[in-house]
Amino acid sequence: MADGGAGAAGGNGTADGAGPSRRSVLWTAGAAGAGLGLAGMAADTASAAPSAATPTAAGSAPDTAAVPKRRGKTMIGVPFEGRSTVRVGIVGLGNRGGSMIDLFLAVPNTRVVAICDPVKEKTAKAAKKVTDAGQPAPAVYTKGDRDFENLCKRGDIDFVYVATPWDWHFEMAKTAMLNGKHVGVECPIALRLDELWELVDLSEQTRKHCLQLENCCYGRNEMRVLRMAHAGLFGDLLHGAGAYNHDLRGLMFDPEYYEGPWRRLWHTRLRGDLYPNHGFGPVANYMDVNRGDRAVRISSFGTPSLGLTAYRKEHMPAGDPSWKETYIESDRTISLVQTAKGRVIRLEHDVSTPHPYSRINSLGGTKGVFEDYPERIYLEPGHSDDQWHDFGEFAEWDHWLWKEHANPPGGHGGMDYMLVFRLTQCLHLGLVPDFDVYDAATWTAPVPLSDLSIKAHGMPLEVPDFTRGDWKKARPGMDSEKPAG
Repeated sequence: MADGGAGAAGGNGTADGAGPSRRSVLWTAGAAGAGLGLAGMAADTASAAPSAATPTAAGSAPDTAAVPKRRGKTMIGVPFEGRSTVRVGIVGLGNRGGSMIDLFLAVPNTRVVAICDPVKEKTAKAAKKVTDAGQPAPAVYTKGDRDFENLCKRGDIDFVYVATPWDWHFEMAKTAMLNGKHVGVECPIALRLDELWELVDLSEQTRKHCLQLENCCYGRNEMRVLRMAHAGLFGDLLHGAGAYNHDLRGLMFDPEYYEGPWRRLWHTRLRGDLYPNHGFGPVANYMDVNRGDRAVRISSFGTPSLGLTAYRKEHMPAGDPSWKETYIESDRTISLVQTAKGRVIRLEHDVSTPHPYSRINSLGGTKGVFEDYPERIYLEPGHSDDQWHDFGEFAEWDHWLWKEHANPPGGHGGMDYMLVFRLTQCLHLGLVPDFDVYDAATWTAPVPLSDLSIKAHGMPLEVPDFTRGDWKKARPGMDSEKPAG
C-alpha cells in the first residue's frame, strides 16, 4: 500500500502546496509538552477529562472516559435517505483523493458533483476524469485553505468525502455535518478526544452520518474471517491483533509525495500510535465491538525514537528543513486493549524502521487461530496436526461482496472499490451504513490515548464509551446481508 490505503496526501491545507498549514503550525505549538492536555475535553464537555499533565493520583489514571450527556438521539441503526443518484463532493485530490475519485466514478448510481483542492493542477486533472467518465463537469473549489466550506454549502451534495492531511479532518467533517451533509473521512478521523466527542455529538444532533472510511475492513481476508468468527468457527473469541507496520521513511522525506512535511511533523508531536484504524477496525468487527462488546481500557508502550533521525542523517543533505525537526514519536508502539468481555486486542504501529508491510490481522478463540502476513489458519476439529493450514480452504466463507466482485478495480487488492461500492449502495438504497460515528471514534481513540499512556509509563487508560451504553445491544455491522435492491 502506498499509504495503508488511507490518510494519504490530498489538498494539504496550504494555498500553494509548500510547507505546513497555519493549523499545522498552531497544532505543533499547542501540542508541544501538552501531555495529557491532548485528551482534555472542550469547555462544553469539560467533565470528560482533567487538563492536568500528570496522573491525578499515584497509581491512578485521569478520568479520560467520563461520558458527556447526550444532546441528540443515537445514530445507531439510522439509515441513509434513499436516493436515485448519490451526489458526492470530494475534498482533497492528492495521492488518496486523486485515486479514489476513479472509484466513485466507477460505481453505479453515483455522480461527482464538486471537487476541492487548493492545488489547481490537481482539480483540473480530477475534473477531466469526471467529464471523461461521461458526467457533467464538476464545480471546482481552489481558493485557498477554506474553500471546502463553500463546497459543503452546496444544496446538491449528499455525501462529502475527505482525503486531506490529518490536521484538517476534524474541521472538514464538522463543517460537512453542520451544512447538512453525510461525511466520510480518511484515517484518522480526528486526533483529540474532545474532537471525537464533538463529532459524535454533531452526528447525533444533525442526524448525519460521520464515517471513518476504513478500507481495510473490506479486505477479502478480513471479511472472510469476520463471517467465520460470527459463524462460530473460532469458538469463543479470546484475542486478536492488528497493526500498521509499514516503512514510510522514504515517503515521509519526499517533498512531493506528501506535498511538504505534514505527515512527518506528526512525529514531532505525539509518541503514540498515530494510525491505529487499519489494525483496530477489522479486529473490532470480529469481536462485535460496539455491538455487544466494547473496548474498555488501553495500555501502551513505545520504543525510543531513532528511526527517522537515522534516516535523515544518511539521506538528507545539510540545510534540508528536516534538520530543524526533533522526532519524539516511538519507532514501535505496542498497545493492549481489553474489552468488556475480557478479550485482548494487540495494536502495533511502526512506520520509521525497516519492516516488510504487515497489518498482522490475527484472531484467536477456543477452537483455533488465524494469522495474516502470510495468511494461515489452524482450526479444530479439522486441523489436528499442529501445523498451519491453507486459508484458501475456507473460500466458501467469502463475503457476498467478494463473491459478486471477484476482481474489483482500484488499489489495495480491491478493498478500496468494495468500500466505495458498499458505501454508495447504502446511500442509494437507504440502508444503515456498515459502521457509524461510534466506530469512527472508537477506532481512532488510541491515537491520543496511546500517547497519554506511553507518557505515563504504560498506565492503563479508560476508553470512552462513545455509544453511551448502547454497545450492550447486539446489532448488525460489517457482516451484512446482500440487499434485495
